[in-house]
Amino acid sequence: MAINILQTLEVIEVMENFLSRQRPPEHIRNQLDIGYSIENQSVIIFEIRPQWNKPTIILEHPFAKTTFVKTKNKWKVFWMRADLKWHSYSPKPTVTNLKDFTKLVEKDEYHCFFG
Repeated sequence: MAINILQTLEVIEVMENFLSRQRPPEHIRNQLDIGYSIENQSVIIFEIRPQWNKPTIILEHPFAKTTFVKTKNKWKVFWMRADLKWHSYSPKPTVTNLKDFTKLVEKDEYHCFFG
């Protein structure tokens, strides 16, 4: 089940604030940038960059994801491993709100999200 309209507005606000703090300088954004998408009850953060051998092709590489679990009123936290599968972020598998998720990604204490 997708998140409701009010939650979607909160997600947009929190994620836009996150992007305003985390995006690289404007002069290199055509080579490296970050963005997010909302898919059903999940928010996915991804890196945006041109393909190395064909710069006209723009690729999105997801690296962090959180999924809202309505029954528990919590957000599950995931990171993309080298096997290209989502894995639970074991240091902190759940957070109570989206702001805590963005703080976790920003801090990146275990270098799982930004490497």
